[in-house]
Amino acid sequence: MVATPAYDPPTASPGVAHATGQRHTGTILAGCLAVCLAQIGLVLPAAINGVIQRSLQASGSELTWISDAFLVPAAVLALTFGVVGDLYGRKKLLVGASLLAAIGYLVSATSGSAVQLITGQAISGIGAAALFPASLTMITAVTTTPAERARGLASWTTALSLGALVAPLLSGGIVEHASFQWAFGVTGVIAVVTAGAAWLLAAESTAPQGRSLDRPGQITIALAMLSLLYGIIQGPSDGWGSAPIVLSFAGFVLFLAAFVVVENRSAAPMLRLELFRIRAFAASAAMAVIGMFGFLGGAYDLSIRLGVIQHQSPFRAAVPFVIIQGITPFIWPLLVRLLHRVGPGPMLVTGFVSLATAQLWLRAVPVRETGLVPLLGPLVLNGLGFGLVVAALTAAAVNVVPPGLTGMAGATTSLVRDLGQTLGPAVVGAVALGMAASRLTGSLADAGLTPKEHGIADAVLNAGGPLALHTADLGPLSAKLAPFTTDALAHGYNNALLLTAAACATAAVIAAVFVGFRSAGTAPVANEEKAA
Repeated sequence: MVATPAYDPPTASPGVAHATGQRHTGTILAGCLAVCLAQIGLVLPAAINGVIQRSLQASGSELTWISDAFLVPAAVLALTFGVVGDLYGRKKLLVGASLLAAIGYLVSATSGSAVQLITGQAISGIGAAALFPASLTMITAVTTTPAERARGLASWTTALSLGALVAPLLSGGIVEHASFQWAFGVTGVIAVVTAGAAWLLAAESTAPQGRSLDRPGQITIALAMLSLLYGIIQGPSDGWGSAPIVLSFAGFVLFLAAFVVVENRSAAPMLRLELFRIRAFAASAAMAVIGMFGFLGGAYDLSIRLGVIQHQSPFRAAVPFVIIQGITPFIWPLLVRLLHRVGPGPMLVTGFVSLATAQLWLRAVPVRETGLVPLLGPLVLNGLGFGLVVAALTAAAVNVVPPGLTGMAGATTSLVRDLGQTLGPAVVGAVALGMAASRLTGSLADAGLTPKEHGIADAVLNAGGPLALHTADLGPLSAKLAPFTTDALAHGYNNALLLTAAACATAAVIAAVFVGFRSAGTAPVANEEKAA
């Protein structure tokens, strides 16, 4: 049994250069703009999934990879970039990450195939992997009092929601008048503006004490996350019992165990595993994975419902996401007050219960209902739940660790949150498409098709899955198949919402048990004793 290294937090606070006055405000503005950019990239495909699928003739697994190619690097590299920012400066990291994201959006903007779009998304995702933790840690480094911390965290959360609000308007509005590639091009311009703003406005900050580039830790956690996500995303198309999928899950277990071993032995680990002995921090990590899986899995389910199953226009498909993400900016003053006076516990329980209720309510709305009014209830609940949860999760994680470890805590929060968000589309897509394919295979036998039509339908189904069959242009055959493909997809994606609702409810229970309802504001801890 390997002994856990003694918990020895740095005695010095994170170094902050000129973080007063205008520079203090500029740092918060730069951090907010950066997380806004990262969140735009995360949400960008949601409103135009249907257009992308039809334009590139993408299969179900390719459509999942287009979303997850951005999320996978964000989940895999968050801890690594947390260390890089602490060592060499969060401002430098943020500028470089924004420029890298711009390169990725250029690749996506010139894409003519699913493979190139996935590549561009992956490059932009690497940039986002640095933007999420660097932006958060920049803000926590310059907010040292309870009131400042509450305003800083609420501003960061609001900017994150603003990015998710802008993304569907941006993509949906552009695709109404131009090709989907232009949406990625415009986001690339925003990335360049973000880099310039960070360079001009932000104060530099570091926390190098006890930090180093822990290469064994970085490699093992990256391989573990890649193995897990590959298995989940490719499982439905390759077969859950196929050798590559079985090996990927085995690799996840092996590399995760290796990560724990090397982190316990490292003199300067990228993640101090003893942080998970802090109950609120460990609970925050669990809630971030489970709860964000539930939220983004439900959002992905909604995007498929609107854009692919119902064939709604990109702008109409964007409106529900605008409503969801438009809630947080309006409740920003309430978030500040709640964070400062109530604390994260009650916010987390209320937020996760709202999200679970929203998923079940959405499931009850018939899939053939294309109006906005029947969706307003679940959309508003989703927006309220998201704003409460993201603000409270961040506060619960970074406020219970010593100041010198806020970079590590912020990066860990980003990793587990992004892992949950990555698992959302992957698991929902796997469950829904598996159920839809099974139902469709049985129903086609009773569809009254000629042998030739049945052969064509089977060929498309086997090659691209239920989504491809639903959107393929097969002439009169498409009209014959539409009731059956719609029913099968509705069956699969509605059942997937039971899974996302259960995840949000589980996160609410964790919050109630391990964080609790006692009033506790956002005062950052000052030493090891308070953290423990």
